[in-house]
Amino acid sequence: MGLAEQRRALGYSQEELAELLGVDRTTVGRWESGRVAPQPPQRRCLAAALGIGLRELDIFLKPPRAADQEAPGLRSSDSSSVGDPDEMIRREFLRILTVSGALTALPAEEAEALAEGVRRGAPADFARMNGHLWQVYRLARSKGSVYPVVRDQLTTLNEALAGSRGSTRHLLGAAADLFQLAGEVAFDGNRYSDAAASYALAASVGKDAEAYDLWACALVRHAYVDMSEQRYQQAAQILGAAERLAGRGDSRLSTRHWVASVQAEAYAGLGDLDACERAMDRAETVRDLTPESLDVGWLRFDGARLAEERGSRYVRLGRLDLAERALKSALEQTALAPGQSYRRRAAVLTDLAAVGARRRDGEQAVEYGREALALARSSGSGYVVRKLLGLRKEFRPLGHDRRVAELGAEIAVPGTP
Repeated sequence: MGLAEQRRALGYSQEELAELLGVDRTTVGRWESGRVAPQPPQRRCLAAALGIGLRELDIFLKPPRAADQEAPGLRSSDSSSVGDPDEMIRREFLRILTVSGALTALPAEEAEALAEGVRRGAPADFARMNGHLWQVYRLARSKGSVYPVVRDQLTTLNEALAGSRGSTRHLLGAAADLFQLAGEVAFDGNRYSDAAASYALAASVGKDAEAYDLWACALVRHAYVDMSEQRYQQAAQILGAAERLAGRGDSRLSTRHWVASVQAEAYAGLGDLDACERAMDRAETVRDLTPESLDVGWLRFDGARLAEERGSRYVRLGRLDLAERALKSALEQTALAPGQSYRRRAAVLTDLAAVGARRRDGEQAVEYGREALALARSSGSGYVVRKLLGLRKEFRPLGHDRRVAELGAEIAVPGTP
């Protein structure tokens, strides 16, 4: 992905990005074509506005041909030369830290047996290890910290597949699971191309494994990539296919309910309130499932987020009365108890700030927006950064309000994750 693609993925025109950075539109055009490079003070602001790190910005700023010749592994946000000793030490440390974190929830004997099972390539142990990695991912403030162990797990899984002499369906299912987790890490880091590639692999492998729920969930996650780039019609088409696959899957799982919830988001983007409401009503029936049916690592839809999801859909549809009611209910549910998601709460706060901005209520916009920014800095979540950058657009009608203008500037300057 180049600089122009990242700008479009975040919904900016060249004029809007230029206004944000205080430069001329033609300057942005020259950066994107590779004719000139931004000055050092501009680089930090540009990276913050695009939700990427300075190292990744260097890749984006290379002329197209040079960037295309770069090794794929160098496109990730945490990448540098694989021969860099400090980087290798850091990755090894993260691998050990993440694996130990995944195993601490188990009794010592069970953890040792599980690790040995993974080394032997036992399909059941791969599935269980993947489940623990999803748990670590959910609890991690920085989602990118999970990537090194995901990569190592994929390497081990590939070796198990290569040496397998019998049926590989269970191993393929574990691979489809793990590719989705890799895609989630990339998506949270704003690396849409990497995320889409991971989800496509997950869908392909899920198909080969005849794992309809895994296959459907990979399509749902791929739809999020489309929606992040405001391609709601394409997302609705993918979700239609996911709905059909979920109908062939395990009715005890919440796959079809999650599909319905994400369909509601696509319909909201298309401005269809009635279709959005019907889809959310279908998603609500997840409450009829037993708790045992909801305990699946790669399928995290248990209905706990329905209030915030409704609120977010209503914000997009401009139904501020309905949105605020749902979001305040969600805010109570996302009180920061141990293990609670910083990303979830920050997303709700950002939507409440957007409601305030649309009502021309500067006090509400600043109160919720400032708390969301603090949580974004704590978590380093690219997902929250994208929402905050969208919030800056909502601030435009309140440009005369000094507090709002100052918060908008804080979102864009260095220090934003």
